[in-house]
Amino acid sequence: MQGWRRRARRAASPGVFAAALWLLAGGLFAAPPAQAAAHGCGGRLARTMPFETGEVRVYKSRNQACAVTVARVPGERRRMAVSIQPRGGVPVREEGRFTRYAGPVTVGTISRCVYVRSSVGAGSATSGWILC
Repeated sequence: MQGWRRRARRAASPGVFAAALWLLAGGLFAAPPAQAAAHGCGGRLARTMPFETGEVRVYKSRNQACAVTVARVPGERRRMAVSIQPRGGVPVREEGRFTRYAGPVTVGTISRCVYVRSSVGAGSATSGWILC
């Protein structure tokens, strides 16, 4: 009986080691996308709208939409703005003088379209109703 337990323990240890290694690797590589984390928006990148002086990135999760305006050339402070409006709701807006990005602005959007406006300096973009 003693020899049987020893053999069973030896046979189980490679499987346990492999499972632990797999869980460790999954925990290390399952980080959120860098851009989403860097700008504070959760969810997946749903739309990117470039314009002359920057771009607006729209992220969508199950129950929220988030927008952030990113300058094409970061550095000097310049006027930037971003707003997102759910259909039937009021817009959420951030504007000011920023060096890199404006936002994030987030709204609840369970089954609703959103309208996004963005500007960096003289350049701007509007989305129309999206994410419907």
